[in-house]
Amino acid sequence: MIIIIGAITVLVCVFGGFLLEGGDMRVILHATMNEILIIAGGAAGSLIIMSPKKVLLDIAKGVGLALKGAPYSRAAYDDLLKVLYELFLLGRRNGMIALEEHVLDPAKSSVFKKYPKFSGDHHAVEFLCGALRPIIDGKIKPDQLRLLLDAQIDRLESEHHAPVSVLQKTGDAMPGFGIVAAVLGIVITMSSIGGAVEEIGTHVAAALVGTFLGILLAYGFMGPLATNLEFVGEAELDFTRCIASCVTGFANGMAPITAVELGRRGLSSEFRPSADELEQMFKALKSGK
Repeated sequence: MIIIIGAITVLVCVFGGFLLEGGDMRVILHATMNEILIIAGGAAGSLIIMSPKKVLLDIAKGVGLALKGAPYSRAAYDDLLKVLYELFLLGRRNGMIALEEHVLDPAKSSVFKKYPKFSGDHHAVEFLCGALRPIIDGKIKPDQLRLLLDAQIDRLESEHHAPVSVLQKTGDAMPGFGIVAAVLGIVITMSSIGGAVEEIGTHVAAALVGTFLGILLAYGFMGPLATNLEFVGEAELDFTRCIASCVTGFANGMAPITAVELGRRGLSSEFRPSADELEQMFKALKSGK
């Protein structure tokens, strides 16, 4: 929703200012569709040329997430901390083998089912289960776990960066496609140089509209959208890093509440519950059992 508000603000302010200056929107509208076909079509083609299939799919997914808004809220982090605390408490009381049923089949896990905001996030569930599985199996030492998780997070970060980079490059190319549209407009103008002055003026205006639209689309929409996707990707990375910090702390012998506290301290102030709020959440969990 916030993206739509921003887009409307850009359009209203730019074209509103044009009208206040005495501009005629009919000139813009007359040339817009043809110019957009050249600029947007050319940019879309270059986007396809430079992007592997996975990156194109990630762009579509990222834009969808950006339009929906922030993927992780305070409630999502509260659920995450509760899930981690319950799992760690279960592992501490009954041994790590008690976590096996939850990790191997998270869809049937009684713990995950209690927290739909978390269990509905396939990537977060997969990362948590993948982080706990080596500890349960006893395949690695606790101090080696962080290396595995860091490698996975680094890969995830690279995958998030690729769509942002491609969108940014496409946005940077749009003023160039605007120039292409303008040059084609000048070609049309020169071909009708012997015509009426009004006709020549219309062609020149259309050519200039091409340059204008290329710049507007680049700096008013594509660039900001790429930046928004970067924030969306960083939000998922922060969520993943919180899981990694808590699981690593627990694997190294921290008490469940201390391991979760380690993750809490690394959260942004926007999502971080206070120590008292965290304690109250865990007391409510215990009293509910």
